Amino acid sequence: MNTDETFQSSDSHAQSYTRTAVAMHWLLGMALVGMFAVGYYMEDLPLSPAKLQLFNWHKWAGICLLTLSVLRLLWRITHRPPPLPADIQNDMPAWQHHAHYLTQYSMYGLFFLVPLVGWAYSSAAGFPVVVFGVLPLPDFVPANEALAELLKAWHEGTAMALAILILLHVAAAIKHQWVDKHALLQRMWPRR
Repeated sequence: MNTDETFQSSDSHAQSYTRTAVAMHWLLGMALVGMFAVGYYMEDLPLSPAKLQLFNWHKWAGICLLTLSVLRLLWRITHRPPPLPADIQNDMPAWQHHAHYLTQYSMYGLFFLVPLVGWAYSSAAGFPVVVFGVLPLPDFVPANEALAELLKAWHEGTAMALAILILLHVAAAIKHQWVDKHALLQRMWPRR
């Protein structure tokens, strides 16, 4: 694979991800923030047509995020990301390297697990997922009230775990950018 196709170097310090990788990163990030906000907001609403509509939108968005996650993973597999610059690698203690990879792989796993568990929860609760109101998806599991309660807790728990990992990811990026002065954000910043 030609490294010129994988990343472009704006200077010797920061090697950027491809435009496609940057676009998918920020699109997924903003969509996840929206999903967390809507999920949190609708949880305590009284049962109403508005709440049911928000649940439908949440499910549609979850399926779209699952699709985007598949595309992002395929892009990542076929387009090797740029390596961490040498100064960052040299400055990071071993535990930070391990935390970096553990957080990254855990987030990728949760990109898939959260919407899949949500889909299973909806199926177990007896509410099929019909994307955009026109594309019915098969039920993941049969309707079962006890299973629905279990899956609801798993969906909420995995979503909370993903939110925590995203906050750690953001905190680490901020630390590298402004505390360690590594200019790390330029690698994932949209370019003209």
